Amino acid sequence: MIKTIWNRIKQPIDPWLFLFTLLIFTVSAIVLFSASNRDLDKVVDKVTFMGISLGVMWFFANISQQTWMRLALPAYVVGVTLLIAVALFGVTSHGATRWLNIGITRIQPSELMRIAMPLTLAWFFHHFETTLNWKHFVIAALLMLVPVGLILKQPDLGTSLLIASSGFYVLFLAGLSWRFLAVMGVAGGALAYTVTHWDLCINILQEYQCRRIATMLDPMQDPLGAGYHIIQGTIAIGSGGLFGKGWLNGTQTHLDFIPERTTDFIFAVFGEEFGLLGNGVLLVLYLLVIGRGLTIASRAPTLFGRLLAGAIALNFFTYAFVNMGMVSGILPVVGVPLPLISYGGTSMVSILATFGLLMSVGRDRKLMKG
Repeated sequence: MIKTIWNRIKQPIDPWLFLFTLLIFTVSAIVLFSASNRDLDKVVDKVTFMGISLGVMWFFANISQQTWMRLALPAYVVGVTLLIAVALFGVTSHGATRWLNIGITRIQPSELMRIAMPLTLAWFFHHFETTLNWKHFVIAALLMLVPVGLILKQPDLGTSLLIASSGFYVLFLAGLSWRFLAVMGVAGGALAYTVTHWDLCINILQEYQCRRIATMLDPMQDPLGAGYHIIQGTIAIGSGGLFGKGWLNGTQTHLDFIPERTTDFIFAVFGEEFGLLGNGVLLVLYLLVIGRGLTIASRAPTLFGRLLAGAIALNFFTYAFVNMGMVSGILPVVGVPLPLISYGGTSMVSILATFGLLMSVGRDRKLMKG
């Protein structure tokens, strides 16, 4: 009986992806204990979040690709509808309107789009696989821009960038023209020039977002205000040296210099206590997850599976790159947590849900081979 239950549980689970996830989670528990000043309750919460997230991952992994294809468009429609509802009568907190009150709790609809976006665009290109032309890429780009624009308006620059990147990866893997990529590169360069000049930036983004970009370029403009996060993050990482100061021995951490040290800036804590060597180990673990995701994508039996798995793997890279970049001062602070490491349940659930999608793609390949 126990053996039967165990076989049922492990059937859809990709052992390598599961192993790499558990190793990253172990690192998370260790660094969180230090970052929270030995607050065991936070570590217990993290374990609880992990258990829930693994359950979601297993549930998603058990759903076939055919079912996911049928759910793709409804998920997109529901997600966009909820984003419109947020714009009309959402809950405002700390100057941002990102939540929707549904009576018993508040939800953040942008989290749904993290799954719905790559799912929908993968379904779209799979549906038109035999007749693909440039018009389909234009339609797909519009499908991507609608929710991204709504999320950017909330404002939530970090989430909008992550969702836009997940959509872009699907377009790229589907065969986006290099000419179009060149145009996008020029447009991106023009946008980068615009947002790095204050008078132009405030016509496009919110004032606080422009201030973050200006601070990234020169944190010493406001060392005790907007530049404080970047300055303290870079000091902590730099002071870690090659081997770090040792677990529980980070001075920047335990003297309360690092802000948001259990969430967005937990990488600064890790870098200070474990040094360059520890950062290298963490990067290897992330690369193993990304590599496993790309391996699943390359072996997927359908275009839908290849696009979905590839986009998920590459977007996981974007999560890690954006967080490490903002903590080390090469990107503006946009409020993106370090994947699977930062404290908090919502991000972990959404990430492991996408891992469940990856495992679903791998599971269907095994069934087709069988």
